[in-house]
Amino acid sequence: MSDKILIVDDEPEIADLMEVYLKNENYEVYKFYTAREALACIHTNVMDLAILDLMLPDIDGLALCQKIRDKYTYPVIMLTAKDGEMDKITGLTLGADDYVTKPFRPLEVVARVKSQLRRYKKYNSLQEIDDSGDRMIHSDLILNRKTHECTLNEEVIPLTPTEFSLLRILLENKGSVVSAEDLFHQIWQDEYYSKANNTITVHVRHLREKLGDSVDKPKYIKTIWGLGYKIES
Repeated sequence: MSDKILIVDDEPEIADLMEVYLKNENYEVYKFYTAREALACIHTNVMDLAILDLMLPDIDGLALCQKIRDKYTYPVIMLTAKDGEMDKITGLTLGADDYVTKPFRPLEVVARVKSQLRRYKKYNSLQEIDDSGDRMIHSDLILNRKTHECTLNEEVIPLTPTEFSLLRILLENKGSVVSAEDLFHQIWQDEYYSKANNTITVHVRHLREKLGDSVDKPKYIKTIWGLGYKIES
């Protein structure tokens, strides 16, 4: 069965072009030029990934992203014509997994889509793994790699695929510092990282908010300034 990709962009030439490239990769594409049309589709179809333009005529892409995140954890890629860091940070904070700045190469978007879907499927697949080796425990935090579920004090914490991957990597390297660059490459597996890239910083901040953690007195994720992040043994 083909993966279902939602495209929402009010520029028909861009939306149509992405549709062509994604259909060539055998994805099932649901294309809309307004957020309201997309919302109607989201309520009746379960998607595997969404590509959202930041600037839409009715509901902006950030609001649409937030509505998706209220119910679903599938990957969201934001498209933005703006080059400002705040727009990217806001999108990531609201739950987007990645962003692409216009103008872009269609093949770059296809590569991002494939990367996000690989991670989403990997951590949502119910593989036959011994449960004792599948549960990662730190204090009252439990991460289950088999069910892609995170619980804190026995309450389920809804994580996006990116947040889950980030927490998993830190728990697998408990007691050791993992640099932002290493986190980036392990999660996205591409070469888009630069030292000015604050994508990991934003996702760590969002993850801390969900865990009720703090920067000053962290119980879970500790910032090692100039080096990266770690979870204490």
